[in-house]
Amino acid sequence: MTPLFRKLLGLNWPLVLTMYGLLVFGVFSIESAARHLPVTEGVLSAGAWYADKQKTWILIGSLVYFATALIDYRWLRWLGLPMWLAGLGLMSISSGVGQVTIGTISFQPAQLILAGGLMLIGSLLQDLPRLGRKIPKVGWLLDEPFLKILIVGVISGGSFLIVMGKGDMGSAIVWVPLAAVLLLVAGIPFRYLSVIALVGIAALPIAFYIILPEKSERGPERLDTYWRMLHGKEVDVQDEGYAAHRISVAVGKAGWSGTGSNADNSLGTSLHAAGFIPKDTAHNDYIFAVIAEEQGFRGSLLLVTSFALLLVLCLFIGAYARDPMGRLIVGGTVAILFAHIFENIGMCVLITPITGIPLPLISYSGTFVLICMFLLGLVQSVWVHRGVERPVVEEKSKPGKDSLGRTESLKI
Repeated sequence: MTPLFRKLLGLNWPLVLTMYGLLVFGVFSIESAARHLPVTEGVLSAGAWYADKQKTWILIGSLVYFATALIDYRWLRWLGLPMWLAGLGLMSISSGVGQVTIGTISFQPAQLILAGGLMLIGSLLQDLPRLGRKIPKVGWLLDEPFLKILIVGVISGGSFLIVMGKGDMGSAIVWVPLAAVLLLVAGIPFRYLSVIALVGIAALPIAFYIILPEKSERGPERLDTYWRMLHGKEVDVQDEGYAAHRISVAVGKAGWSGTGSNADNSLGTSLHAAGFIPKDTAHNDYIFAVIAEEQGFRGSLLLVTSFALLLVLCLFIGAYARDPMGRLIVGGTVAILFAHIFENIGMCVLITPITGIPLPLISYSGTFVLICMFLLGLVQSVWVHRGVERPVVEEKSKPGKDSLGRTESLKI
């Protein structure tokens, strides 16, 4: 049996099947959610056109997924810095909402920054014990926990500020849970984490009243609308509260079975068919509202359960990682996926403010599908290579005494 075939057989197939189950579910959901968009010349159905485009991205993503899964992630780690720098460079030249257009393809470099930053942090924290011996100690300033916090803080904080500077509040917020999970997985002592949490809480008023109004035009308005709706205060549902009100009503009125896929408005029961769910973003940002209305509580429950299974399988793989970098990659991937799932579904049920953020593997978002499949490919690589032996470096230790009192040299 060849090593490549052995790796294919050794894939975590429940993870593969769960991922492709979500992708297939997403294709049907996109076709239904985008059916009311304007039809271009030569296209019979806008929904079918977007579904076909999503299938193309999934095919490309499949090549990326299996290639990433079969290559040792300890080699792929070197892609972290180039991906992170490329994402930052593209973000710096992007439009006001963080969009970059190359030819006919438009994408958000924020997703590339996420994947590259995660790999870069994992690589640096993996090598920190070896590099730390070469750094002179200056009291507590350069001890290992402080250096770990510095690495995570600089990369996460820099990425957050750059993405936020382009007004992409949703993608920027993802860095907060990602940094928190990376610090936990890296083994930062509780006293450090407590100080970081207190400093973060103290900085919230500054971020809301000073930084957010300068970096995001609609951010403060969306947060204020969300806060007033959460507390039952009066909101103009024909103006600032329009989207939040309509999508929450669509989710709440669906019942157990929903209206069914591709529902029309002949009976006056489909808010999506009537155009109350914003048509331009129904197939990406608000796709959960469409799914909830058409598939009802049972469809929503199936979707959330599938996401939970996907994340639990990833955590299971992380427990078998052979080194800290593998655990960091898996933990970071779970944090990224969970943050997107929580934000996207949360804004449809008024748990979180409205943010332009896609639902992983479900929303129409070509490059984000590639990034999600690449990250899940890294998780699969951690599983496939969990039993690969690492080279053992022998070092002479200090001379000790054996049971007879003779001096001996121990090797590690």
